[in-house]
Amino acid sequence: MPFHRSTKIVATLGPASSSESQITALAEAGVNVFRLNASHGTQAEHAERYARIRAAEDRLGRPIGVLLDLQGPKLRVGTFGSGPVDLTMGDRFRLDLDRSPGDGRRVCLPHEEVFASLEPGLDLLLNDGRIRLRVLDCGPGFAETEVVAGGTLSDRKGVNVPGAALALSALSEKDRSDLAFGLELGVDWIGLSFVQRPEDILEARALIGGRAHVMTKIEKPAALPTLDRIIELSDAVMVARGDLGVELPPEDVPGLQKKMIRLSRAMGKPVIVATQMLESMVSEPTPTRAEASDVANAVYDGADAVMLSAESASGRYPVEAVAMMDRIVRRVERDPLYRRIMDADHPSPEATAPDALTAAARQVAETISAAGIVTYTTTGSTTLRASRERPAVPILGLSATRETARRLSLAWGVHSVWTDDVADFAEMVGRALAAAADAGIGRSGQPLVVTAGVPFGTPGNTNALRVVTIDGDDVPKAKAPAAREAVPA
Repeated sequence: MPFHRSTKIVATLGPASSSESQITALAEAGVNVFRLNASHGTQAEHAERYARIRAAEDRLGRPIGVLLDLQGPKLRVGTFGSGPVDLTMGDRFRLDLDRSPGDGRRVCLPHEEVFASLEPGLDLLLNDGRIRLRVLDCGPGFAETEVVAGGTLSDRKGVNVPGAALALSALSEKDRSDLAFGLELGVDWIGLSFVQRPEDILEARALIGGRAHVMTKIEKPAALPTLDRIIELSDAVMVARGDLGVELPPEDVPGLQKKMIRLSRAMGKPVIVATQMLESMVSEPTPTRAEASDVANAVYDGADAVMLSAESASGRYPVEAVAMMDRIVRRVERDPLYRRIMDADHPSPEATAPDALTAAARQVAETISAAGIVTYTTTGSTTLRASRERPAVPILGLSATRETARRLSLAWGVHSVWTDDVADFAEMVGRALAAAADAGIGRSGQPLVVTAGVPFGTPGNTNALRVVTIDGDDVPKAKAPAAREAVPA
């Protein structure tokens, strides 16, 4: 696959995009990571999709990442005895633990943890924020509220509590089951929903045990006071603007998006901007100009990836949506302003040899007009450091570890390659030249900047930098390890 853009594309699979041919077409259109949404579909359906992703990966000959996005706890009201009720501004409405059917005066809210966190003056949002209730009085198991913004309320509509941190784990029983399923399946990323505090990530990490990487979804205002620590504990971050926008004023979300992207980049953590990016393409073949601008702004902000949800999962034009996103991203990245923005803010390297060497690699590549930067990595840390620098040239991320190569498919600017292991630096340079030739990076006579950790196999030990020249001789093609020619599931 020619290296043609730095910002990656994540696409959600669903009823509109689950066949083997559709998944292959989406990957060919530009998808780097596929998202399996545990909020919809069965585990058996996700297992079938996963197998088809791996088959597409084998056919296309490049690593493809897979994200299993956990649903997280869902707070919902109970049912109503006589159908939906209309709540009018100024009405009194009671929430309690009584599981009998509700009416226009009350309904069950079967979550003791919510009542334990309430206090007079707090607002509750129902039905994706369409209805707003203000707490007048509360206690163990009940809340008397006033309707501030009315509307129609029906069975099992969602409840949000924007002004309080709830005494709830980020992992429900369903999440724990889905997590165990995803780890057995072999997914690369676990999307963690409903994160309110750093302890939520530590709990998930203890269950995952290093078998996948943690992508924290920032969707709760309660997470914002400890945002730095939450990002530090995460392997990647998703700016989940839809859920975040339910609990926050819409005007607050754009600034938070930029803040999260900057913090994530400074810490070297890939960051995805998600939700409603090309929403009109669920039913239309082209996006609105505002949606195109939304995608473009995320790219200008420096996001590692942009994501499609319903557009690719249930929309009428899934492949077209990916192709459109690809076109928008490439157009932005050709804009001289984009390059100036990326160059204007390079995070300060930490006082370590790996950080200093990686920053130097970018500077050397720019000074000598190198064709690209090649990193050889075991865990991905070397390549992620290079990605954080946002160089003006492609990053070729070589790894003998299949899981690392798939993980790096999410990182900005990285053309990820799963290749044979190497015994010494000379062999690594040979593989770098072969992989660059396969990727169409550079031409005869151009230099490449190569970084690695020596001795090989030592995680996080970037300590070598070398400039090599593409000499135009016949170079053996880069390939997967001979004993594993087909990428296994």
